[in-house]
Amino acid sequence: MILSVLALFGGCSRQVPQSEEIRPVRTIRLMAEQADVVTEFPGEVRARVESRLGFRVGGKIAARAVDIGSVVKRGQMLMRLDPQDLQLAQAQASAALRAAASNRDLAQAELRRYQELREKNFVSQALLDSKETAFKAMQASYEQAQAAYHNQSNQAGYATLLSDADGVVTSIDAEVGQVVAAGTPVIRVAQAGEKEIAIAIPEDKVDVLRRMTDVTVRTWAKPGEIIPGKVREVSPVADPATRTYATKIALPNAPDDVKLGMTAYVAFAAKNPDAMIKLPLSALFQDQAETAVWVVEKGIVKRVPVRVAGTSDNDILVNAGVTPGQIVVTAGVNLLKPGQKVRILGDEEMTNGPRSKVGAVK
Repeated sequence: MILSVLALFGGCSRQVPQSEEIRPVRTIRLMAEQADVVTEFPGEVRARVESRLGFRVGGKIAARAVDIGSVVKRGQMLMRLDPQDLQLAQAQASAALRAAASNRDLAQAELRRYQELREKNFVSQALLDSKETAFKAMQASYEQAQAAYHNQSNQAGYATLLSDADGVVTSIDAEVGQVVAAGTPVIRVAQAGEKEIAIAIPEDKVDVLRRMTDVTVRTWAKPGEIIPGKVREVSPVADPATRTYATKIALPNAPDDVKLGMTAYVAFAAKNPDAMIKLPLSALFQDQAETAVWVVEKGIVKRVPVRVAGTSDNDILVNAGVTPGQIVVTAGVNLLKPGQKVRILGDEEMTNGPRSKVGAVK
């Protein structure tokens, strides 16, 4: 009895040989064809001109009349400083102007009297000349005080920050109660009018894209609406952090529904004289910082790095790594490993060797 039980347990401990897993995949046979190279970059809708406004005098902010997103008109008040100190300085300049006017009038009256006395030969010419000099000095003092008064009047007017153009408030950098110095930006206004798209271009594509003239823009909100664009500006210096070049795409005839801050996509298209290979995006995967595909050879997959040249409609253009006639996996790429056997859906005999005609399913 004991021997039969041990024999039973011994039979259960034997390992059953596992059959090799064969994964089903979908594939496509590669073909070379003419295609337009399209390179697309994401960006943001911005105003052509965006001004960072600040007070021309320093002081304490007493009031703010707008919020972020407020639509403003030219000459509309945005912020106001506490005007007390500026008004006192203006009053001081006004008093100095009145004093200078009084001194000038007194010097002018004395000059007239001495001119009459000189005509009667009661005073010397030297004394008359001194009175004329005194009057001219008082006149100059009056003009100086007058200029100081006008300058101080302007300073008092600068306590109110006005919008210099029609637009929309995009940023507020200071609040009520904060003391700011002259020229410190406190509010940002995007001027109404022409809009543009701000994108970043990699350093290896700057020279090529700079020469392209077929530029189109679409927004994330309305992907089917294509807007013509034009390269307006390419930064001559790369960003130190991203190593990309800031580029601005002008939209001369942007629709009204294109709002500031929207996500947009800028596409650069160019005619390609050479035939290239098209691949669906699902065929590509990232492996060790390389873009690669799985190539099927005699029912076994092999990892092959490829070089992406651009896009064409919904496909990816490849100009290196694969050749026409090869069979590439288009579905299930993340479940494969090098040397794994696969079964092509629609072609059950692919694992037994190549066939004269491959029934690939896209």
